[in-house]
Amino acid sequence: MQEGLLANGAVGDTSLDTLFCDDDNDSFEDASDSDGFLSEDSNCPQTANNASDNDSEDEFEGGTLSGHNREIHLELAKQKRKLDKLKEKDPDFAKYLENHSADLEQFRSEETYSDEEVEPNEQGRPTGSDNLNLHDAKVLTSSAINAWCQLGMDQQSISVLPNLLNAFRAACHYGADDPDVISSWRIQKQEVFCKILMFVLREADGIFRRLLGISSTGCKKETILELRNTTKWKTVKPLLKSYLRNALYLLNQVTDHQILDFTLSRLRTSIIFFIAFPSLRQRLIKVSVHLWATGGGSLSLSSFFIIRDMVVQLNSDCIDTCMKKTYKAFIAHCKFVEPANLKHIRFLGDSVVELYSLDMQKSYGIALASIQLLAKILQQALRMKNKEALKEIYNWQYTNCIDLWVKYISANIRDHDLQPLLYLVIQLINGVAHLFPGPRYLPLRLKCIQMLNQLSNSSRVFIPIASVALSSLEYRESSKADARPRKTFNISSLLKVPKQLLKSRDFQEECVLSVIELLSVHFAQWSYHISFPELATIPLIHLRKFHEKTTVESLRRLVKRLIDQVEQNVEFVQKKRDEVAFSPKDEASVDSFLQLEKSGRIAPFTQYYASVLQNSISRNAVLNEKISMLEQKESRRRRRPVCASSKDGERILENGMANSMVEKSRRNIKRRKQRT
Repeated sequence: MQEGLLANGAVGDTSLDTLFCDDDNDSFEDASDSDGFLSEDSNCPQTANNASDNDSEDEFEGGTLSGHNREIHLELAKQKRKLDKLKEKDPDFAKYLENHSADLEQFRSEETYSDEEVEPNEQGRPTGSDNLNLHDAKVLTSSAINAWCQLGMDQQSISVLPNLLNAFRAACHYGADDPDVISSWRIQKQEVFCKILMFVLREADGIFRRLLGISSTGCKKETILELRNTTKWKTVKPLLKSYLRNALYLLNQVTDHQILDFTLSRLRTSIIFFIAFPSLRQRLIKVSVHLWATGGGSLSLSSFFIIRDMVVQLNSDCIDTCMKKTYKAFIAHCKFVEPANLKHIRFLGDSVVELYSLDMQKSYGIALASIQLLAKILQQALRMKNKEALKEIYNWQYTNCIDLWVKYISANIRDHDLQPLLYLVIQLINGVAHLFPGPRYLPLRLKCIQMLNQLSNSSRVFIPIASVALSSLEYRESSKADARPRKTFNISSLLKVPKQLLKSRDFQEECVLSVIELLSVHFAQWSYHISFPELATIPLIHLRKFHEKTTVESLRRLVKRLIDQVEQNVEFVQKKRDEVAFSPKDEASVDSFLQLEKSGRIAPFTQYYASVLQNSISRNAVLNEKISMLEQKESRRRRRPVCASSKDGERILENGMANSMVEKSRRNIKRRKQRT
């Protein structure tokens, strides 16, 4: 069976973390990137105080240059980045510059500069007096922000936008000790900080759309590409780039989830503009994937909306990057599963499936590469069967990766041809289930059965799971269960059972209940099929044997009820089958068998299955509540300080002194004996 997992026997590197590692490129700088400062209009109202009038510890330092010198500084910074990239690409050129550095210094010393001009150094700051930045930086006030906001909302006014965006830039960089940042504004009050952030984030997208003459909805990337050669685009481009750049900087600096959530929701409305800025687009993907994987709650959801909208609106420009980065983030954050993070891991998996379903042609190649790597790992474990190879299988990263592709296939197999992936994953799951037959690996096998049921239900392909499920009921410890109460556990968060739980009554009851639920799912899927009597024959034999052997009355009742319901359904299907006159070779008639009864849900097993699902939901809810209460109690116990009363402290001190005196007297007696 496992020979069909791979066409060739090459194993190579079988680490899931190395998949698509060659595609990572976090270098997003390009020659057009500047520090984001904009030339301001001196005619705009500037109600601000000079920095020298207020020496505050929270002042945001920055400097101003004249418009001409600032353009020179930006050009020098651009050329320096080009030179640094050339040094990295050509080591010989870097050595040449080092050998001739003395000549360059001599040449610089011969240059003469006017006393009125200030040359920016490599850090983007003037080489003159350091006090120039401190005295030239102005303090933003509420009155200035209010005036700018009013002018900014005026559709005829564009001159105030550089001031607004520079103030927004100062707010985004507030508190960041970055020597490369040049700012003419400082923020000292929380009110000013919140006002400028909220206004720009809330209104910037609408202002830019009005300036470019595009609608607020329905704008496509072709519209932006056509605008790139127009005059109004050249006017708006530096303003738009400054806004997007600083908003991304804010996402990398802020830790408050509400601010991050709001910033992402506002950037989502401006997704279409990122088509004009490839480097900023890559940065947005990187930070969105990070917040999606680590944020949790509404923050993860907002981050995923950004990723999905980028794939939908920008498509070919970022779809490969988004798919590969989300998959790598998923496998990096699914290595450890606990009841606390189980919901988040499921959300990550569902998000990847939704994203990959947007472009099946692109995602199919990624899915195939990942499944083949999983098959290589299993093939290596089947061949070696040592402890290290088996550990590569029974871990949450491997299991969650299989579960991810099970969800992907189940969501799309009815609309797309995914049969090759389906049969490959079925072989993969069966290989894992049969590789670990012992009772300690029962949770892993139950997870495999659950995935096979999901594939069978979505693909309408019969997958035999009864043998794997029923084998889980047959181990010796069932008759020697320990009835003592044990720590509450959730079997869905386990892959391998701890030894102290293996013989407990609670664990064995949970195993039987889980097997009954999985068998019920399997029988319910085929309860209206014409071959149900044959399908249920062997499982009924094993269930009757288990019913005879078990001594736990509660389990006997559950198994007996399942047996009765399956037998009733067998009689129901057999009776309907005896009434038909078509041959088993008539596939159309076989497929339409009991379809009317199925729509009416009148089979005996249907009602039983509904009650099993309801009991399972109630039982899991109670179990999760118990686990949550125990975790909270344990957390409070760990935080509780250990304090001793004054009498206890005195007693401890007295005992310590007494022990010290006894030890000292023993040493003196020993010395006397040695002398004599």
